[in-house]
Amino acid sequence: MLENSEKQCNIICGKNPVLEALRSGREVDRLLIAHGADSGTAREIIAKCSKKGILIKEVSPQKLDYYCGGANHQGVALTFASHEYCSVDDILAAASAKGEDPFIIICDEIEDPHNLGAIIRTAEVCGVHGIIIPKRRSASLNATVSKTSAGALEYMPVARVTNIAAAIDDLKQKNVWVFGADMEGEDYGLTDYRLPCAIVIGNEGRGIGPLVARKCDKIISLPMRGKINSLNASVAAGVLMYKVMECRNK
Repeated sequence: MLENSEKQCNIICGKNPVLEALRSGREVDRLLIAHGADSGTAREIIAKCSKKGILIKEVSPQKLDYYCGGANHQGVALTFASHEYCSVDDILAAASAKGEDPFIIICDEIEDPHNLGAIIRTAEVCGVHGIIIPKRRSASLNATVSKTSAGALEYMPVARVTNIAAAIDDLKQKNVWVFGADMEGEDYGLTDYRLPCAIVIGNEGRGIGPLVARKCDKIISLPMRGKINSLNASVAAGVLMYKVMECRNK
């Protein structure tokens, strides 16, 4: 899903500039390619992006005109994150360097950049060591995320992985407990979070995916007493992060 905020990302457009950016090894957020762009150079660009695992989005020429601000894009453009991504190992290393047990937030397909930015902002003040997001079906670190985080993005490591379920498996192998937030779980207040842990926050509408839920060590839930049965993803994440911080401060 593309948001209007794509226009706020760092963007390079035009075949030659795009090719040079790919050759430079610079980390790319995604490739935007216009419908019908099938020249030899366009195919070469698509092949290079596929090989590098770069997300490819096909859009209308009019949309690409908008994202590129009217510049001559020749049917192709690259967007760059407003902040560099790190690896999951970098997050674990950051916790180790502080002499602390890892505290990680996993965002399972959070698509609203405002939600992701708000989660990053709360994570920074709660002592989270890093955030994990998927490459696909997720808000990227665009300008809206950066602005909503109120500067916290500059201090919060964010890793982008191909497969959230596989990333959870890797964390569990490294003795990190993984708790998924869902309405059908155990009361969140009954869990002791004074151990290496990661909390999974699901998509705004669908929640945590079934496979990801099965990978979690435990499903935790926030009690609801009102007439609606869910909280905004960033609000739910905030409540859980403060609970972890409270437990660790005891």
